[in-house]
Parts: sequence; structure tokens; C-alpha cells
Amino acid sequence: MTDTLLRRTTMWYGGLGLLTATVGRNLALPPSYGRLVVREIDTMGVRSLGVALTASIFTGMVFAIQSAVNMARFGAEAYVGPVAALAILRELGPVLTAILVGGKVASGITAELGSMKVTEQIDALRVLGVNYIKRLIVPRVLAALIVFPLLTALSDVLGVLGGMAIMYFERGADPYVYWNVTTYWVVPRDFLTGIFKSVVFGGLVTLIGCYNGLDMRGGTEGLGRATTATVVHVTMGVIISDFFLTKLLLIIFW
Repeated sequence: MTDTLLRRTTMWYGGLGLLTATVGRNLALPPSYGRLVVREIDTMGVRSLGVALTASIFTGMVFAIQSAVNMARFGAEAYVGPVAALAILRELGPVLTAILVGGKVASGITAELGSMKVTEQIDALRVLGVNYIKRLIVPRVLAALIVFPLLTALSDVLGVLGGMAIMYFERGADPYVYWNVTTYWVVPRDFLTGIFKSVVFGGLVTLIGCYNGLDMRGGTEGLGRATTATVVHVTMGVIISDFFLTKLLLIIFW
């Protein structure tokens, strides 16, 4: 059983790597399918704003109030602002956005491509001579590379503002002092670190969703299994890749 699991895992990673390479080769090939990219931006970004922004506001408030309660024991409550902002900008913003939005987006992609495979629409595209990778996968990847950084930036802003608001209403902190201390310790590099992570997460999430949809087997029952597996793969992929990205960025910039 161990050998079977190892073989399946190796085949999954190998297939995902081959799909990534194929997408990379097709990025510069005509046609551009610009309208499809715009449609995917609307599907991934505009329709996911509510989920991402609501989570970011409450995450910022929870992190700030928890930090304030504990840091007050050491007389360091004045530094709640930069601590919360750094955590949101570097980690919580990009990771939570990738998991919440990515799980929603990737599972939808898997379901759509899996349905197309079940109904033999992908085979029909091949028969017609259409490059189905360029037509179905590339627009989604390009849209994700645009949408995820934008959603992360908005989540960062609302998360920091949510932390400042809860500190003002719950702890009586001066918003002007809170903002000044935060901007003194937080530098653009911290913000750009999270944005870079979100770009990687966007590509990873989309590729996982596409590969699981194309690799789906077993009809409608297999489609359900593939969609469920996509959510798990996206969550684990984001968490694991976040560690290696953090190590890489620390080596480069710190």
C-alpha cells in the first residue's frame, strides 16, 4: 500500500510539473484570449471580494486584540500596531487570501474542467485542432497572477485598519499614535514580501485546480472526489510553499 501511495504521489507531482511547463511554453503563443482573461478576473476577483475582505477585517481585529491583551502584561502595548501589521502583511494576508479564495476558485476550476472532460468537450477541442491548454488553462493562470496580488493588497489594508479600529474602540488607543508607530517599523519590503507570495500562491492554486480537473477519472463520482481533493491540495500546497518562500525571502532580503 505504501508503494501505491508513493507512486500516486510521484505521478501527481510529476503531472503538475509537466502541466506547469506546458503552460509556460504556451504563454507567449497566439491567440491571446484576452476576453477570457477578463472574464476569469471577474470570476476569481470580483466575486471573491466579499470572502477575502471580510476574513481580513476580522483577522486583523482578532490578532490586534489578542496581541494587546498579552503584550500589556509586559508593558509593550504600544507595539501592537507594528506587530499586527507585520503579521498581516507578511503572512496572514497572502496565506488566508490564498486558502480562502484559492479553495473556492480552484475547486470551481476542477469542477468545470472535470465536467468538460466527462462530457468529452476537451476531446472535441482536440479534434477541432484547438490548443486546449492555451484556451482553458492559460487565461485562468494569467487571471490568477493579476487577481491574487490585488486581493492580498486590499486584504492587507483592511486587516491593518481593522486592527487599528479595534484598538481604538476596545483599548482606547490613539489612532494617530498607533498609525505613526506602525509606519515607523513597517517598511515597503514587508508589504512587497506578501505580494510576491500571493503571486506564487495564485499560480500554484490555479495549476492545482486545472490539473485535478484534467486528471479526473471515474465519471461524476470521480468529479466529486477530484473537487474535494483540490481543496485539500490547495490548503496544503499554500501552507507548505509558504514556509519555503519565507525561507527564501529571508535569505535574500534579511
